[in-house]
Amino acid sequence: MTIKYLDKFPRSNARTLWVLKPMWVTLKNMFKTTLHRPVTIMYPYEKEWVPDNYRGRPGLIFEKCLGCGICKRMCPTTCISMIEVDGDDGKKVDRPQVNLGRCMMCGYCAEYCPVNAMIVTPDYELAAYTREELIYGPRKLAWPKHTEMMQVHLKEHLLSDLKNGVTDKPTAFYSIDRPELNDAKCIGCSRCVKVCPTGVIEMYTKGENAAGKPIKRPKFDLAKCVCCQNCVDECPKDALVIKEVL
Repeated sequence: MTIKYLDKFPRSNARTLWVLKPMWVTLKNMFKTTLHRPVTIMYPYEKEWVPDNYRGRPGLIFEKCLGCGICKRMCPTTCISMIEVDGDDGKKVDRPQVNLGRCMMCGYCAEYCPVNAMIVTPDYELAAYTREELIYGPRKLAWPKHTEMMQVHLKEHLLSDLKNGVTDKPTAFYSIDRPELNDAKCIGCSRCVKVCPTGVIEMYTKGENAAGKPIKRPKFDLAKCVCCQNCVDECPKDALVIKEVL
């Protein structure tokens, strides 16, 4: 069987010389680095230049963060958790904490952040002696002298626009997707108001029920909503859903 298989592919000089091609590339690079300056550097005493938009470890601009938790929801490795810390005004606020031992540096947290509070930093030297040292809290995530290049602006094209031939109108997901209320399921518990990080939900009195008690329903200021989905997750009766605009 082996002899018959080899007969189908007779030996040729072209195939033999093709094997020498990668060897020639290797030898050429060896002679080049021998006669001239080597391509390596004396790390860590010398370091290569890293651009500002390099996707190293995640960073956080503390004062811009809303505590909405979108970064936690979008993280593919679930290395982000929301913890309660003291804000700049002394009040307790929720801010992201990143376990860099599990982080894959994908930058999704910065892409989906509606206020660009999460950024990508050029920091890649993350060696530590313990796992606990790789857990970066909200204050430790801060990066000095952050620039706009460290922000990742995610834009999407609507399917309806593409079908109509509009290809130059990208939009952010949080400016088009909106929470929608199923009035029949709502019990007026106001839990959506308490978890809204931007304060765009308020309760209004719709009328009275058979017992004479006021019927309260949430009202959304859609111009300020960032579509964080906290109200949807917190609703005990599944009266709220996210309406995706396609």
